[in-house]
Parts: sequence; structure tokens; C-alpha cells
Amino acid sequence: MKKFTSLLVLATLLLALPSKAKAASNELQGEISLSGAFALYPLAVKWADEFKKLHPKVKIDISAGGAGKGITDALAKVVDLGMVSREIHPDEVKKGALAYAVAKYSVVPTINAKNPKIKELLAKGISQKAAEKLFITGEFNDWGDITGVKSSVPVHLYTRSDACGAGETWAKFLGKKQEDLKGTAVFGDPGIASAVQKDPLAFGYNNISYAYDIKSKKPNPGILVLPIDINNNGKIDADEQFYANSNQLIRAIAGGKYPSPPARDLYLVSNGKPKPVVVEFLKFILTEGQKYSNAVGYIQLNKDKLKANLAKLK
Repeated sequence: MKKFTSLLVLATLLLALPSKAKAASNELQGEISLSGAFALYPLAVKWADEFKKLHPKVKIDISAGGAGKGITDALAKVVDLGMVSREIHPDEVKKGALAYAVAKYSVVPTINAKNPKIKELLAKGISQKAAEKLFITGEFNDWGDITGVKSSVPVHLYTRSDACGAGETWAKFLGKKQEDLKGTAVFGDPGIASAVQKDPLAFGYNNISYAYDIKSKKPNPGILVLPIDINNNGKIDADEQFYANSNQLIRAIAGGKYPSPPARDLYLVSNGKPKPVVVEFLKFILTEGQKYSNAVGYIQLNKDKLKANLAKLK
């Protein structure tokens, strides 16, 4: 009887082995690489962290370097996905770019919190036309030009040195291209944020997650977001006051109160249909992963846009 029982146990274990091996072989594994836009980097890192909790055998490598690097790397198949914070150009589509909208985001004008004209600036804000005269034509060059109060305090403009979605989007808001923007050229979103923090006379532009602290939702130390005078009436009205924290700004963008551009969609771009493990990562981002967007300062896509992008993965 004991011999029979032992044989039965052994047979049961042997029968179980194939199913366990099969389960192990079906476990998602592989490597995924991303590069590109500073705008998308914080959210991409969050998505990667959450995805790896579900699929610990998947390795994900992410590096920031600007939207230009992201699209270049993706088209050259140096990475699986390029992070791109601007619209995809027709010539890029011809080269194989397949873009998936994954979140909505925005660029904001940033100034130093110790600007000597801070009271007047927060009351008046910056109009699209005034920003154009600063960054494009150079007609404005001191803070009095913006506030309308006589001044000889110069504006120190900062712009991006790298090809990037933030620069292109800010320029598009002003009716131009990134290369038309005037200012001291600084690399990356962190670079402009740092320059603005150090210089009381600075005027730059940053993506939301570099203007606001992710945890507190308040502006990062030394930085203030300069309100945009959307209706161009020379002052910031009550319904244009939504910059105290990133949650207020996100609600304004989602509700269409903040102009687009500089609000825009963010994309992950592959060269043709991505490999299976990347497809699963994209499916996660466009479904369960959307719930992490607001937590790190982004806006979730609407259901129709999510559905349209998921259809590209079939």
C-alpha cells in the first residue's frame, strides 16, 4: 500500500511539472527601451515601475534627451519607443513612424519667484502678443514692456538648445518654429528650470512637471508660472487664475480653459509595429496605466482617443 501511495504521489508530481513549465514559459519577459522627450520622462518612469510589478521579468530602460532624440532613435530602431512631445511630421510617418498618443500635457511660461516686478506681472500676466514680442521679434526687452510700467530692468530670456517638443510647442503658440525663439540656449527641461531658479530676471518655458513639484503640487522652489492673459484684456481675470498648484492647472487644461498649444498630446513612437512585449506595455499604458497620469502631473486621454490608439495595436 505504501509503495502504491509513493508511486501515486510521484505520478502526480510528474504530471504537474509540464503545466508549471508551461506557465513559466508564458510569463511575459523581454527588454524594452525608450528615449526622448523630457516632457514624457517622469510619466514613462512611473508606467515602467508599475508594469514591472506585474511583469518582473521585463527589463525597461528609459533615457531623456529631447523629443528630437526620441524620434531619431525610434526611426533608426535604436530604441523600441521614442518619447515625442509634439505632433509627428508627415516625413516621419513616411519613414515608418507609428505614433501612439498616451497622455495630454502642457508647456507653461516660467519666471523667477524673486522677480523685482512680480506683483505687476502676476496681476497682468503675459499675452500671446507680448510673448511674441519677447521671444520672436525682440521688440520687448525689459520687464516694463510687459507690465506697461516704465522700467529699465532687462528680461533674460532662456530657450532650449536641443530639438524638443517644449520648444516647438511654445513657438507654435507664438505662430513660429523652435529655431525662431530668441534667448540663451540651455539643454533640456531641467536646464531651463535651473536657469530660471538662479536668475531673478529670467523668463523661460517649462513642461508642467519641471515647473511644479510632483509631490506637493506647488511650484518648484524659486519658480513661478506666469499666467497667460488668454482673453487679451490686459489683466488676469478670476477665471484665468488656475496656477497656484498643478492640480488646478491640469483641470484647466482638461476643461479647455488653457490654450492648445501650448497644451498638446504626448506620444510614444515605434518604427512599424512593435514587438510583442512592447505591445503589452503599450496596452497597459492605454488602459490601467492611465490612472497614474494625474498623480504625476499629466492629463488622461479621453475614451475615444484611447480606443483609437488601442486599435493600432491589433
